[in-house]
Amino acid sequence: MTTTQTSVKVCDHPLIQQLLTRLRDYQTPSSEFRAKALQISRYLVYEAMRGLGVRGSGVETPLGPAPGTVLSDYVILAPVLRAGLILSEPAQDMIPNARIYHVGLKRDEQTLQAISYYAKLPDSLPPDSHVYVLDPMLATGGSACAAISLFANLGVSTIELVSFVAAPEGIKKVHSQYPNVKITVGAIDQQLNEHGYILPGLGDAGDRIFGT
Repeated sequence: MTTTQTSVKVCDHPLIQQLLTRLRDYQTPSSEFRAKALQISRYLVYEAMRGLGVRGSGVETPLGPAPGTVLSDYVILAPVLRAGLILSEPAQDMIPNARIYHVGLKRDEQTLQAISYYAKLPDSLPPDSHVYVLDPMLATGGSACAAISLFANLGVSTIELVSFVAAPEGIKKVHSQYPNVKITVGAIDQQLNEHGYILPGLGDAGDRIFGT
């Protein structure tokens, strides 16, 4: 695992990088793309959750007492529709009692600004909430910032972002507005093109996951 800066974690595990290579390949069929996307999602979410809070909790083994731990954070998964759903599936498997708040955002292709079309959140959240915003592509950073703002406005201080790949421009935008947000990615790519897409990227993750 390589950390490029204190708040960005780039996971260079060979299994993650092999999966990412298959996701990048334009010849990878949708069925395989979805399967590989689920696999890489599990690894990236697992790495991102290393910072979860825990508390001590003793147990009895068949031979006697043993120290143990249980999660103490109130975990919230916030997949950005629709592509973020691929990251929420394995995350929910790992933490079945996590709360899930779907965030519907789409990008205006002219202005590249994020437009919200769905967000059903409570009026308040517990102070120990730990939010994971899940979106495979961190491109301009507009959607990420819009999703993060929903929880920051509720007073949540521990918010993380998990993506397959990120553009430097997107990372810069997120940290210019939310410097304390940690980002976990499989790779940081070269740049954005004139249309706001990541180069070399892997195409439109949503379209490739759902075959549309």
